[in-house]
Amino acid sequence: MATAQLTACSISSRNVSSFEGLRPSAVQFPSVVRIGTLTQRSFRGLVVKAATVVAPKYTAIRPLGDRVLVKIKEAEEKTDGGILLPSTAQTKPQGGEVVAVGEEKSAGKSKIETRVQIGAQVVYSKYAGTEVEFNGAKHLILKDDDIVGILETDEIKDLKPMNDRVLIQVAQAEDKTAGGLLLTEATKEKPSIGTVIAVGPGPLDEEGNRKPLSVNPGNTVLYSKYAGNDFKGKDGSDYIALRVSNIMAVLS
Repeated sequence: MATAQLTACSISSRNVSSFEGLRPSAVQFPSVVRIGTLTQRSFRGLVVKAATVVAPKYTAIRPLGDRVLVKIKEAEEKTDGGILLPSTAQTKPQGGEVVAVGEEKSAGKSKIETRVQIGAQVVYSKYAGTEVEFNGAKHLILKDDDIVGILETDEIKDLKPMNDRVLIQVAQAEDKTAGGLLLTEATKEKPSIGTVIAVGPGPLDEEGNRKPLSVNPGNTVLYSKYAGNDFKGKDGSDYIALRVSNIMAVLS
């Protein structure tokens, strides 16, 4: 009977770095996996590639339908204090520049133009789209609806949300327990309450009209804990962009 055995060691960062955006500090795997007589040596020829490489003979990419081509912003190589970061510690970017847009998208019998324009700086969902390498740079082909918002400045608080998305400034976590004990950063519970900073124009109905959202800037809201995209503002505040459907209640 075949047996499976996992060793107590962890996979080296050399292997984990093959998966871009996956941080070894957060996830650990065994370095040698034995399934019957198979060992790590059996998989030395296995290569995992994140992006599809477009051959040099192709000079242009034209997105179809409501898709958009985004040139991915390069990951930060230094901290704000000037410390060089290793590739495994660099945060995977969630933004870039729109370099091509598709055709109009359909909403019932209506044709709606893509709201983003070429040259716009956008923020997109973490796991959206298909990554391609084109002209020596990484790009992402994704749907218009996967774009979280448009950035006209380098401040996340100035993000203009797309469609049914909302930008929220997260409330500060409690520094003490109910009994008065001080909490460390690691033990502070992530809050699920914040103040709405900006809202999108709303989703499209079947006739191509925008449906207004049920929340407004200034509202204090309770939202789902694991929803949306998290951002750290230059002002030190935490922000989150999520769909209005992930907001559970308005507090007053």
